[in-house]
Amino acid sequence: MAQRQMGDWLRLGLRGMAMGAADLVPGVSGGTIAFITGIYEELLTTIGGLGMGTVRSFFSKGPWVTWKDYNLNFLTMLGLGIVTSVALLAGLLHHLLEEEPVLLWSFFFGLVAASVPLMLREVERTQIDAASLVLFLTGATLAWWLTGLPPLVQGDAPVFLFLSGALAICAMILPGISGSFVLVLLGAYSAVIGAIKGFDVTRIAAFAAGVISGLLGFSKGLGWIFRRHRAMAIMLLSGFLVGSLRKLWPWKENAVELFTHSDGRIEYLQFNVSPSVHVDPQIGLSLACAVFGALLVIALGRLGSSGKSLVQRA
Repeated sequence: MAQRQMGDWLRLGLRGMAMGAADLVPGVSGGTIAFITGIYEELLTTIGGLGMGTVRSFFSKGPWVTWKDYNLNFLTMLGLGIVTSVALLAGLLHHLLEEEPVLLWSFFFGLVAASVPLMLREVERTQIDAASLVLFLTGATLAWWLTGLPPLVQGDAPVFLFLSGALAICAMILPGISGSFVLVLLGAYSAVIGAIKGFDVTRIAAFAAGVISGLLGFSKGLGWIFRRHRAMAIMLLSGFLVGSLRKLWPWKENAVELFTHSDGRIEYLQFNVSPSVHVDPQIGLSLACAVFGALLVIALGRLGSSGKSLVQRA
């Protein structure tokens, strides 16, 4: 792989920040950002390469050689960007979800909708056949169905958080499937946020162990699929993106009260509605937010082109 320069590392950190911001919102996947910015396959390959071989290399070859051989600079810089974004933006995004949900969902709706053609351009026309179209429709249908399911009642047992972490991280690295949404769906989102806020070491450790286990296992399988059936995988993941737009539709109506969170917030089963139902006075601003999200993802896509060219200059 070509040697990265200082500017390349800074851009990688910015990609990590974008991924962290996306993963904070139930409905948007950091995997989508990784794909359109050109680091998705390197991410899968790097994570999939970790395991007991890494530990053996550490003792036989030393930490410096292991660090270089397993591309740990890449993971470190990306991780720093993600953590920085979470630390800086968690409060702001939580505030916007509570106070300006329509504008925030409009922004992410535009971002994800514009991501679909960016992903599909990676597939050559000669590679699109009946089987790939079936995969696209399967992905769209599955994501559409999943994002319409009601959240479950909360749980906070360590074993439950371990399993939730493993499932959520698998979703988090899939474009179109949001890890935070999976936590909401499983009923673990509030428990995880509460554990982090209260620094509950036991529950944080259980969740982190699940995340690491799921990440190492799932990335190997997904990386194998990408290496052998790249076009098919992209068609399926593009379908996921289309189906996930159901969750991101800005205008919703509370239908049925499901349960009350420990902080007093009420969780509702929601349905998408037309903005004309409640005559939304912010519809112009909402459309502007959606356009801004689309323009941002186009800019990220151009950033991804430079990232992919660097990876290919090996």
